[in-house]
Amino acid sequence: MSIKVINEKCVGCKLCVKSCPFGAIEIINKKAVIDLDKCTLCGACIESCKFDAIVLTKLSPTDIQFPKKFDEYKDVWVFCEQKKGVVQSVAYELLGKGRELSDTLGNELCGVLLGENMKEEAHKIIHRGADKVYLVDSPALKHYQDEPYSKVLIQLIKEYKPEIVLCGASSTGRSLISRVAIGIHAGLTADCTGLDIDKKERLLLQTRPAFGGNIMATIICPNHRPQMSTVRHKVMKEAAENKHHKGKIIEKSYDSNIYFSRTKLLDIVEEIEETVNLTEANVIVSGGRGMQSPENFKLIEGLAKALGGAVGASRAAVDSGWKTYSHQVGQTGKTVCPKIYIACGISGQIQHLVGMQSSEIIVAINKDPYAPIFSVATYGIVGDVFEVVPELTRQFKEALKR
Repeated sequence: MSIKVINEKCVGCKLCVKSCPFGAIEIINKKAVIDLDKCTLCGACIESCKFDAIVLTKLSPTDIQFPKKFDEYKDVWVFCEQKKGVVQSVAYELLGKGRELSDTLGNELCGVLLGENMKEEAHKIIHRGADKVYLVDSPALKHYQDEPYSKVLIQLIKEYKPEIVLCGASSTGRSLISRVAIGIHAGLTADCTGLDIDKKERLLLQTRPAFGGNIMATIICPNHRPQMSTVRHKVMKEAAENKHHKGKIIEKSYDSNIYFSRTKLLDIVEEIEETVNLTEANVIVSGGRGMQSPENFKLIEGLAKALGGAVGASRAAVDSGWKTYSHQVGQTGKTVCPKIYIACGISGQIQHLVGMQSSEIIVAINKDPYAPIFSVATYGIVGDVFEVVPELTRQFKEALKR
């Protein structure tokens, strides 16, 4: 789609300026001018214009110019997400897979790190196999914000032209990389569970669940570079640490306008939990609709605490307001891969199974012997969760005291 102002019809009335929710229009020399970097093509200005001076047109396939010089694009990039100055483990998982992809293509593996005082973390990325780390260090990048992060990453991609860009499918990654893909006119495959290379065509084969997880689709992006994917946490093995591995840190800095954001970060309120982080846990105890009320999740929390594990929840439990979204396991929540996953009162719909079926041991507790969760369970307990869970908690507490 394309938007433009017909100057012959524009009278500079400013109605479009007032209607634009993104501040993308200003009046210059009594004519409306649209900032295409800010415009989202929402059409609000078109509806407000009484003079039909703004038009939205659809481009035909012949109008779209695909880049031809694909040989200019090289290297596999991994966006290394950081929080509180620490690189998140999903980045190390992507570096492990990125090493395989870059070796297949004969390219270098590169990390991209944005933040404040991140030099030490950049060395850790090299120790995980990166040949280069593109480091942009600024106080404006200490905490993640959509606009500055996306503008910096777009600038880096335009300058260095990577062949592949990988990013974790975290809340930060999902927010960032979609903006970047639009900014550089590239494709993006979200929530991949598998990545491979077509050596002949140098195409990234991006595999992800489709149709509610009922099939696995392999997606390619033959007409644009870079090829971009997000990958869920815990579906790939972390790159091994090798402190003898050598690499290069490329430090970049930009003008203050690159770091400008229309939003202001006022405060960060962290959720306080007595149990460990869901995605990092070796043991997860999850509750579903069968728990019947938020008060009954105390049983789940008690078992999780006894095992030193984390508390999870199905989408039904989260939608009911019994637990917050940060606890949701499944296709629209987190993908987890603990050593032990205990599902309490969870029927086991495919959307939930997608997020936990790679767990080493799955224990299902459900009073319905025909519940789908038993099809993936290592051990199944047919019984009332309100009787089974307290008894398991008591038994584990006694056993772990020995």
